[in-house]
Amino acid sequence: MWTFDERTTVANDTLTITDNRTGKTYEVPIADETIRAMDLRQIKVNDDDFGLMTYDPGFTNTASTRSAVTFIDGDKGILRYRGYPIEQLAEQSSFLEVAYLILKGELPTQGELDEWVYGVTHHTFLHENIRKLMDGFRYDAHPMGVFVSTVAALSTFYVDAKLIHNSEDRQHQIERLVAKTPTIAAFAYRHMMGLPYVYPNNTLSYPGNFLNMMFSTAAGYEIDPVLERALDVLFILHADHEQNCSANAMRSVGSSESDPYCSMAAAAAALYGPLHGGANEMVLRMLREIGDVTNVPAYIKRVKDREVRLMGFGHRVYKNYDPRAKVIKEVAYQVFDVTGRNPLIDIALELERIALEDSFFVERKLYPNVDFYSGIIYEAMQFPVAMFPVLFAIGRTPGWLAQWQELLTDSEQRIARPRQIYTGYEQRDYIAIGKRTDIRRMAGGS
Repeated sequence: MWTFDERTTVANDTLTITDNRTGKTYEVPIADETIRAMDLRQIKVNDDDFGLMTYDPGFTNTASTRSAVTFIDGDKGILRYRGYPIEQLAEQSSFLEVAYLILKGELPTQGELDEWVYGVTHHTFLHENIRKLMDGFRYDAHPMGVFVSTVAALSTFYVDAKLIHNSEDRQHQIERLVAKTPTIAAFAYRHMMGLPYVYPNNTLSYPGNFLNMMFSTAAGYEIDPVLERALDVLFILHADHEQNCSANAMRSVGSSESDPYCSMAAAAAALYGPLHGGANEMVLRMLREIGDVTNVPAYIKRVKDREVRLMGFGHRVYKNYDPRAKVIKEVAYQVFDVTGRNPLIDIALELERIALEDSFFVERKLYPNVDFYSGIIYEAMQFPVAMFPVLFAIGRTPGWLAQWQELLTDSEQRIARPRQIYTGYEQRDYIAIGKRTDIRRMAGGS
């Protein structure tokens, strides 16, 4: 057993550790409210001991990097990109301006923004061989699977992508990825629907171009400015979110000096998992299961009885109202003014009202998160459920790339290689195949 003595002085910001196995005491420096895991390696029982490690499944209390991109205070419900509150950015900025901020560190001047927007707008087209590659997927292939595979395939089209330590080449790849992800996403949707691809239109805005590629028909497509702005805000809200599962995947793969296309494909693959990018779909399923506002109290009771889960409430980080959920709730009403009111919103509002007043949920700090309303909005805008994680990926692209770029310029970062606690057999001698049956039965095998 070992204990921590948390007493520190102003002049000596350290942690005193006494190892009760040996009686030895160690002084470990504290910086930024953390201690370095490697400082624990000095704590040994004897000289042959490997040294003390930390065990933290899921990285619930382990900082793997220093980052200047996103700040979250989950207890206070704060989210900032490069210091700017998400509420201000969602109200006053555009997605491409926010992407510039996240990637470059500062809000652009008008000239810088114009140059950035022009560069992104004129890299939206895909090589025709990429289009042919997408044609090769099964007719009903999930668009997120197509998205992941196509992003990875781009690695083979840009040989300069391997020059990851050249800042100019990195910027080329970043610009290409931000530009091409909406095109890949729209093509994946059109492929799933059996519709001809609609090529990018460089006269349209970033969200407007995406909507046009998604929904344009032979009769054309009129872009509603309210829906165009709503999609822009949704992309802003998803642009980055600290060291989440997909950002960690981006950094982990990127630490091997993989190119940004393969690294981002790994991040998108992580987002493909239902525990990360599928939460808003689970909210829709829950709302449909409830079916009517009058059924909400009975469902709440089932939640309290541990029979079902309340989807869209609570968050790994936030122990307060998710600031993105407040913004997105307002966006929902704007969208419904155009599309008509999604009846699921009434069930959602009643769920939220009861949960925010009920001590069962308040004591557990279960507040609505961004996924609680996003699926309702996407559905109202005619996006199929299969496209939800793809929409998430478009918005998250600049965040992934900012995390990747930050990794490459951080001298402390090394190739990701977590430690493990080995729980298997000690050394065993090889057993000839004819003698293995009885041994395996004795060990409980089949």
